[in-house]
Amino acid sequence: MLSVTVVQGVVCMLSAMPVVAAWSTFVIMLRPGLLRLLVMSAAVVPSYLVFCLVLMPVSAYAGRMTRWRTRPGLEMRIADMDWPLLDWARAMASTQVVRLFSGRVFRGTPVWTVYLRMAGARVGRGVYVNSLGVSDYNLLDFGDGVVIGADVHVSGHTVEAGIVRTAPVRVGRNVTIGLGTIVDIGVEIGDDAQVGAMSFVPKFTALEGGRVYVGVPARPLAAH
Repeated sequence: MLSVTVVQGVVCMLSAMPVVAAWSTFVIMLRPGLLRLLVMSAAVVPSYLVFCLVLMPVSAYAGRMTRWRTRPGLEMRIADMDWPLLDWARAMASTQVVRLFSGRVFRGTPVWTVYLRMAGARVGRGVYVNSLGVSDYNLLDFGDGVVIGADVHVSGHTVEAGIVRTAPVRVGRNVTIGLGTIVDIGVEIGDDAQVGAMSFVPKFTALEGGRVYVGVPARPLAAH
């Protein structure tokens, strides 16, 4: 995966440039001593945050330039290693770099929502995604007010018997997905639905809006 290594090397280099420039100007030029040590110690965390903030838009832009993304409606044999599969693998590797550095800091915040939108997801207003198990961004469609809990897995791909299958996932307005839930490919969730924690929504399932779903597989709770 030489191409991924090269592209991600350039992405990380560009993301680190503001930090390197700041350190060269304000830190390295200080005389060795207690003041320089204090300034360097105080600058570590802000420098990391700046790197993470710059990494997100730079990586999203690189994804648009390279056109590495998950194509919908594909069935790709891993053993064949054809171009659509390689593009998917490159896209997954690229987003993993952002999740590793930036996601651990900004997930569940509006900053992470903005990144998902820049990276190709269709994300409405007031959406909060508190999970790093969300992938294949260009196949995701989240309506206004969606809340994704911690450790939720929402993906536009699945791997079955050595075959990668892809399909979009659409989540309606004001939907809440509880922590640890798995939402498979091709799922559509209607407006105002709630999916309880630790549930499983099988592939190509359509959940009616305005109801509460729990279990493995997820089933609607009986109305009282």
